[in-house]
Amino acid sequence: MKTVFFATIGVLSTLTFSGYAQTNAGKALYKDKTASVPARVEDLLERMTLKEKILQLQNRGSGRADEIDRIFNGESWGCTHEMGMRAIDCAKMYQRLQQYMATKTRLGIPILTAAEGIEGVLQNECTIFPQALAQGSTFNPALIRRMTEAAGEEARVIGIHQILSPVLDIARELRWGRIEETYGEDPYLIGEMATAFVSGYQKHNITCTPKHFVAHGSPSGGLNCANVSGGERELRSIYMYPFKRVIAATQPWSVMSCYSAYDGLAVTGSAYYMTDILRGELGFRGYVYSDWGSVDRLQSFHHQAATQEEAAKIALTAGVDLNIDGAYTKLEALVQSGQLEMRYIDQAVRRVLTTKFSLGLFDAPYGDSTKVAKVVRSADKVALSKEVADESAVLLKNSNNILPLDLAKYKSIAVLGPNSNQTVFGDYSWTGPDTKEGVTLLKGLQDVVGNKVTLRHVEGCDWWSQDRSRIPDAVKAAQASDLVIVAIGTRSTYLGRSAKNSTAGEGFGLSSLELPGVQAELLQAVKATGKPMVVVFISGKPLAMPWVKDHADAVVAQWYGGEMQGRTMADILVGRVNPSGKLNVSFPRSTGNTPCYYNHYVTDRESPFDQPGTPEQPRGHYIFDTPEPLWNFGYGLSYSSFRYLRCVSRDSLLASTDTVRINVELENTSPRDGKEVVQLYVRDKVSSVATPVQQLKAFQKVLVKAGRRVTVTLKVPVSELGLYNDRMRYVVEPGEFDIQIGSASDQIHFHKTIVVH
Repeated sequence: MKTVFFATIGVLSTLTFSGYAQTNAGKALYKDKTASVPARVEDLLERMTLKEKILQLQNRGSGRADEIDRIFNGESWGCTHEMGMRAIDCAKMYQRLQQYMATKTRLGIPILTAAEGIEGVLQNECTIFPQALAQGSTFNPALIRRMTEAAGEEARVIGIHQILSPVLDIARELRWGRIEETYGEDPYLIGEMATAFVSGYQKHNITCTPKHFVAHGSPSGGLNCANVSGGERELRSIYMYPFKRVIAATQPWSVMSCYSAYDGLAVTGSAYYMTDILRGELGFRGYVYSDWGSVDRLQSFHHQAATQEEAAKIALTAGVDLNIDGAYTKLEALVQSGQLEMRYIDQAVRRVLTTKFSLGLFDAPYGDSTKVAKVVRSADKVALSKEVADESAVLLKNSNNILPLDLAKYKSIAVLGPNSNQTVFGDYSWTGPDTKEGVTLLKGLQDVVGNKVTLRHVEGCDWWSQDRSRIPDAVKAAQASDLVIVAIGTRSTYLGRSAKNSTAGEGFGLSSLELPGVQAELLQAVKATGKPMVVVFISGKPLAMPWVKDHADAVVAQWYGGEMQGRTMADILVGRVNPSGKLNVSFPRSTGNTPCYYNHYVTDRESPFDQPGTPEQPRGHYIFDTPEPLWNFGYGLSYSSFRYLRCVSRDSLLASTDTVRINVELENTSPRDGKEVVQLYVRDKVSSVATPVQQLKAFQKVLVKAGRRVTVTLKVPVSELGLYNDRMRYVVEPGEFDIQIGSASDQIHFHKTIVVH
């Protein structure tokens, strides 16, 4: 693959164009917007000095508008970022910066402007949407596309061209702090949600940067950046799958490399991963943006390189085009000394310039600061943030239908817990750790309840420490009330803006998946009062909560629901919103019960030995517990009730080029409109290599009116039923496949057998 790729580049670099240096009008060809992108790239590349080329392979942070001349000193760089200003100030600065690049640099090369954008643009005062894990639990790609179309409108007027998202890492190692940034544990779901995410930004000609290529999200021990263990089949079947889907569907102009190593090979320094696979196999045609500091870490962290110069050479020749640390400042000397071939510089610059031309930066690099006030954080965008939050919350338990709350039954409600009066946005939000932005649960309840019910608020404990001194106050509030709502979970915030006492987020892994601090003791003390207890779990990851499942009257999970998170939760608790989220990541029974993802091999749960034991009767597998999750992937309750009436498959005998089509009839048997996610899983009954017990291959979220029926059609190309065989070739093996239709991975209502011939 690599030989073919370089041959293609070689052909491109030797192309000749009529009027190569100048157009007929006397204008440089690269400035002629009617010329083809390859022609413009080659014309500009020929005009550049070695230093100018190398600057295109580096990022330089921008400062204030009045600092541009000092910072850039008449030079054009590849990329820049600004993540601390107000949106309007950033828009004005970028306007001036692009004008500077056009008029004050020798060749007038515009600069790529990049920002984090996983839950909205990381620029002060932009709309804060729910975190990625919450986006995934909506199971609604169309809604997420609308979300990024809205966020993209904000980015466009600010003048941002590149969004450093989405995260395609897979949530299999729950101790890892960045679970909140993922779409969950399933590769297919990740591919669907990420494709929608990227497409929304692309509507505004903004490129996304899928990350972290590749296999970054399952680090050893859950420690951020640690080695990821696995073989070639796991790499291709699991970790590469979302990238393959997203690249094929959206062709983004940028992909971010990762800090970690896979099977001992540092990915950022690997031509096999960054060129042979990413470009040769997956067909990526943009440029690779290094994760911040990942090239330097080839020397300081992985010890693959003895010097920074060696690290720079390894990364560039591997296929990392634009770097965000100091290593690429060494490239000029490496070329001049003959230690680095010029073709690697030209190859990387060609990719960066192709991206700039393709995004239209040479012709229209500007945002529109005059529209910032109207566009950024407009009322319709805040309403959309709430809509995403509404569909993301997952109702996990509802004993005796205590929810939605009948406010006529309660004169007073105690609102307790460390997350009861604090919005939690998660990492890569522009807010700080003690932000007053957004709506807290307490504020949402106050707005919804008004003066109908007395609310007593006591936190009872914080979210991280062993301080038990405030638990008695929480107990008193519970005793004086008719009902208790306890908000527990984790907290995280943007690593770049002080992440003090975070219990989740980048760099904040957990050795134990039990509730941090003394939150479990708070719950037990409140439960001892005998009052009905509703638990609101606000978190960036699942935690081990078997006691909560056994003792709470109701449990609702909210994965950092954006700036309207508290109002969403209040509306769900009182019934103004019908919950429709489904779990995109399974809950473990204990830390030792991990990994607990649903799409395991048959042999990973089933045993030829004794059945699982209990604390009262130790047995064999585990001796004190079952290996099954507490709550499974795809699970989520509703205030509506649904009945799966029938399932019809159009064909049962198919060829490898055919498509499986399944019609599912669904009825809402309740008096309330509701949304259900119909899920299709596949199991290969007999295969030459091990395959998962289930794999999600289609889903659809549908609104079903009260008392009505709908028919949902799910489609799966037979090519999706393949595997990587003993020769590591992707094949669809003939034989029987079990098609499973259900409302969760462990709630299968229909089985259909198809035969592939």
